[in-house]
Amino acid sequence: MVEERFDFVVVGAGSAGCPLAARLSEDPATRVLLLEAGPEDRNPWIHLPIGYYRTIFDPATARCFKTEPDEKVAGRQIVWPRGRVLGGCSSINGLAWVRGQAEDFDHWRQLGCTGWSFADVLPVFKRIETYGPGDPAWRGRSGPIAVSAPRYRSALLEAFIEAAGQAGIPFNPDYNAARQDGVSWFQLTIRNGFRCSAAAAYLRPARRRPNLEIRTGALACRLLMEGRKVTGVVYRRHGVEKSVRVNREVILAAGAIASPQLLMLSGIGPGEHLSALGIPVVHHLPGVGRNLQDHYQSRTVYRCTQPITLNEVSHSLWRKALAGLEWAFLRRGPLTVGAGVVALFWRTRPELATPDVQFHVIPFSADRPGEALHPFPGFTVSVCQLRPESRGWLELRSPDPEDAPKIYANYLASETDQRTMVDGLELIRKVMAQPAIRPFVEAEYLPGPQCRTRAELLAYVRERGTTIFHPVGTCAMGPDPAAGAVVDPCLRVHGIDGLRVADASIMPTVVSGNTNAACIMIGERCADFIRASGRGASV
Repeated sequence: MVEERFDFVVVGAGSAGCPLAARLSEDPATRVLLLEAGPEDRNPWIHLPIGYYRTIFDPATARCFKTEPDEKVAGRQIVWPRGRVLGGCSSINGLAWVRGQAEDFDHWRQLGCTGWSFADVLPVFKRIETYGPGDPAWRGRSGPIAVSAPRYRSALLEAFIEAAGQAGIPFNPDYNAARQDGVSWFQLTIRNGFRCSAAAAYLRPARRRPNLEIRTGALACRLLMEGRKVTGVVYRRHGVEKSVRVNREVILAAGAIASPQLLMLSGIGPGEHLSALGIPVVHHLPGVGRNLQDHYQSRTVYRCTQPITLNEVSHSLWRKALAGLEWAFLRRGPLTVGAGVVALFWRTRPELATPDVQFHVIPFSADRPGEALHPFPGFTVSVCQLRPESRGWLELRSPDPEDAPKIYANYLASETDQRTMVDGLELIRKVMAQPAIRPFVEAEYLPGPQCRTRAELLAYVRERGTTIFHPVGTCAMGPDPAAGAVVDPCLRVHGIDGLRVADASIMPTVVSGNTNAACIMIGERCADFIRASGRGASV
């Protein structure tokens, strides 16, 4: 049997892996293999924006990990769904397009990550997107990712924006431009009414190239090594293990859970932990699986005085039919709603230089994400802390790649994190008390009027808070592996040849907002580094 060889193998067809594989395959002399553990993105709910509510917890499109029980969140385990389908999380997320603050990337540079300041990444963000209304000094006009304003609005949402202004939070027409502060309409990854995932944007045009091969249903099991050089990948497909060799590099783009898991399964990680599981230590790299960060959210729900929310649509056959017709003929309406229609970024304390909380305002409500919508008119305003201080970690459960790792989220370990979440809930109540929104509010349903003191609000945060699906940091970028860095600023794994990581796991600190845009940027940036190194350029 002839041994299969490719120049590059990209593991994971998610937000970063799709652009990375597509860009590498632009060179017709380069053979690229893209491995994805999940199926093709044929589920029709993937492509309808509102479909995220069905797909995000569906085992056919997501792998639903669980955190370990933690007393800081009332002893609960929290479900962490990650995309397991072509497009990864970009195929099941809430479609929000948020770059983060310029200061986030300048901070990365200050940590020693040369080439990652905002001045460095702004041209990449512009190259990625097509966003018509934006200032061309800040926004892109002809990129593969289509970004648009919401195609659903209502008097309720307009009133929330007005109420925010009455509370001292001004309207910001573009939070992805000069400043993030203010209340805005969310920018969503939608093209002509359809979700614009990384798979739709990058792979759909690229897969016509004969030098790009995409294999779905292929679970990467471990890396093939010769000493400390990666020579290939072993993957499992249709129950059979297969191997593929690589001429140049393997790039892990499997996400903040699977990328560190694959490194550890291959003997790269904390030596003591690997030895305890009987995994031969190839390279002791203590930062693998550490530095875990996530945005923790707390949701408030309000009963609406008028039947103008999507709760009524979900419980009415004729309203569903009208919504379907509106989408079919106009490509707008309820079926184009993402995980937020109005966005708000603000500071909980006046001495802060930039916003530290984000609101997602959604015109429907449920007791928990993914559950049936309430039988009454309702809407949701969630808050998340943008820059958590708490750090978690993950470890292997066993040497079996099918076994989910142990995830210790360690939410709310910091007093600052606790205070900021409570401050965020109080800020929501301040906005909801303004005259513009009062005619639409019958009552606060969650946390409810019984939660009055800060201690009661903190208890609510612990008991009902959850992830907002932004885990990062477990293969952190930095110059010094002794200080916990896993990859260098060119995303090469410290101490290993022929291996890079390019996904949310490399973020040394989580960006101030939804992470999809930054992950796509990371994939593009990695392709730039690889192409520059192939030309012998300084990287």
